[in-house]
Amino acid sequence: MVKETTKSTITKEAPVADSHPILPKENYKFMLAGIVVIVIGFLLMMGGDSSDPNSFKPEQVYSFRRITLAPIVIVLGLLVEVYAIMHRPKTKA
Repeated sequence: MVKETTKSTITKEAPVADSHPILPKENYKFMLAGIVVIVIGFLLMMGGDSSDPNSFKPEQVYSFRRITLAPIVIVLGLLVEVYAIMHRPKTKA
């Protein structure tokens, strides 16, 4: 009996990387706008500079800008981010 030896070569092809971005360019513009709105909200929340650390001025801490306006602006920025992620551009038929 003669044994036949066959040499099998297994070649692994490198996976082809898809070079397309995950989201369209328009969505990234919306995401950038949302980040800008969020940063503006945090900038509105900043403040309360005081020269004396032992003094407390409630009119600085509990102002409309810091307690109401800034959180609303931040939530609006987060909503823009959600829209940017979920938005599907219209396909050309």
